[in-house]
Amino acid sequence: MAKHRIYTMSFASVYPHYIAKAEKKGRTQQEVHEVIKWLTGYNEEQLQQVLEKKTNFEDFFDQAPEMNPNASKITGVICGYRVEDIEDPLMQKVRYLDKMIDELAKGRKMEKILRT
Repeated sequence: MAKHRIYTMSFASVYPHYIAKAEKKGRTQQEVHEVIKWLTGYNEEQLQQVLEKKTNFEDFFDQAPEMNPNASKITGVICGYRVEDIEDPLMQKVRYLDKMIDELAKGRKMEKILRT
């Protein structure tokens, strides 16, 4: 079976859309970074390297320093799918990030977004 096209897209090509979505609703690039770091374990330097190298989504998540063990607490609907019911582990990680960016853009408090 062919890979979903999101897996081969560079994270750097989608990243500006995450930033724009958040900033349009009064949030900051730093808050987007906080969400990405919480989910994946990347630090600021590693995140910049991912962006510069145009790492694809599959490698972005495969090479993530440490997926947050609380990521499974991310629930709800994104792109018409319940994130907790997505069977493909990689797609679920992609949708976790999408869901967290959506929550950020909707004005949810950071401690709720980060499931603390």
